[in-house]
Amino acid sequence: MTIAFSTHGLGKDYGDRPALVPLDLEVPLGQHVALVGHNGSGKTTLLRMAAGLLDPTAGEARIVGHKSGTREARQSLSWLSDTPTFYDDLSLWEHLEFVARVHGVDDWEPRAEHLLGALHLGDRRDDIPTTFSRGLRQKAAISLAMIRPFQLMLVDEPFVGLDQSGKEALLTLLDEAAAGGATLIVATHELAFVARVQRLLALRDGELVYDGAPADTDVHTLVLPS
Repeated sequence: MTIAFSTHGLGKDYGDRPALVPLDLEVPLGQHVALVGHNGSGKTTLLRMAAGLLDPTAGEARIVGHKSGTREARQSLSWLSDTPTFYDDLSLWEHLEFVARVHGVDDWEPRAEHLLGALHLGDRRDDIPTTFSRGLRQKAAISLAMIRPFQLMLVDEPFVGLDQSGKEALLTLLDEAAAGGATLIVATHELAFVARVQRLLALRDGELVYDGAPADTDVHTLVLPS
């Protein structure tokens, strides 16, 4: 069994406050995972350390066997932040081409057309994403995260700012990625997504308090602060 994501004593402290209690975790390749918890529970901290964007205080995270933050790890994962950033002088289409070519995707245009169509962004392809509304910026970020190859996708609160059609489009694209064999770890409060996954992880005050099937617990209680 190939492990897409693992942590070994991974922890993060901010002064005397633990943001993430040292955690041991394994997520097999192809698993569809929801990560829940109240605001400040440690979800974003965990994902940012996994993506190599935040240094841990203790332990390590690995992406398909490679230590997070290394070139090999970054090549294997796609990171979709809740606060996307864009270049000021590139159109959405130029962003898609840039990201695809950086990751070695030569025949990127059909995939780009598919993503823009699914996200209802076809008429905004020549526009600058930095001028978009929050919802459109989130859709643009989704297209950029999906244009490149990945074995693991880490996603932080992707449904915030999306209208209903945007949420449905994202669910469809996530299902497509999972059907293609990718591992998905999605931090979210969107219960419609939680009901679709194989595995639910819940953090509370930086500590893992649930690891199992969504149907075996009351999800509502897991997103409330202690």
